[in-house]
This record gives sequence, C-alpha cells and structure tokens, in this order.
Amino acid sequence: MQSEVKVKQPSLYDTDYQLWLDQTVSQLKVKDFSQIDLENLIEEIESLGRSDKRAISSYLMRLCEHFLKLRYWESERERCFRGWKLEVANFRLQMQAILKDSPSLKNHLRDNFLLEYRNARKLFLNASELESRLIPEEPEFTLEQVLDEDWLPWQPA
Repeated sequence: MQSEVKVKQPSLYDTDYQLWLDQTVSQLKVKDFSQIDLENLIEEIESLGRSDKRAISSYLMRLCEHFLKLRYWESERERCFRGWKLEVANFRLQMQAILKDSPSLKNHLRDNFLLEYRNARKLFLNASELESRLIPEEPEFTLEQVLDEDWLPWQPA
C-alpha cells in the first residue's frame, strides 16, 4: 500500500515576486478577483502597515537617543552638535513623510513613546558610558517637542 504525497507547487509569489505583484495589480485594475492570490495579498498588505509602524518607531527611538546625547553627553556635545542636529532634522523629515501618508500613526507614536525612549536610553547609556542614575528613566520632553522641528533639548551658547 502506497500513500500519495501531494507536493505543493511553488506559487508565482514564491518564484517571481515582482511578476506576482504586476499580475496582482493588473487583476485588481480589471476587477478580476477570481484568480487573485488572496492569501499572499493579505499578507503583503498587513506587512505594509507593520513596516510603517516599525519605521516610525525606529525614528522616534533615534530622535530620543539624539536628544539624550544633546542634553547629557557634555564631553562629546560641542564636537558632535552639528552632526547630531543634522540627524535630528533627517529623522523628523522621515517621520513627517510617514505621518503625511498615515496620520493615524501618531496614535502609534503616543502609545510607544515611553518604550522607544527607554530603548533610546539603553543605547545612549551603552554609547556614552555615563552612569545610568544620571539619565532619567522617564523622558523630560514630550512627543510634541520630539515632532517640533524647532525644538532641541540643548543649543550652543
């Protein structure tokens, strides 16, 4: 007695992603829903949302890290200020672009602000080797200040 083993053939999604994408877009444009690879299409749409959330969270964390550098890393501040300020501006522009397309992600920023600050604090402490007791466990700045392109926690005299 032999049992039959069914081998699943690789789908177009697995063998040629760009061709699958082009084909799916074409099918959607002509409303040919009968042959759409719905399972992979759903997965792709879900991943788009996760990608934007990860990106904006990463920018938030990096901003918090740079604010800690500007505020507390006195030995490096004068020498690095220009570069840090440039990176802050870049991160803010990236966040603005994401928020322009998806304004509801501001809620995601609010919900994750403390988490990303604490992640930034860990990175900052590792880089600066300052004593952890010197750096607040709660942010001394608000999300509104993070997003305000004119605000920095320290400015040169």
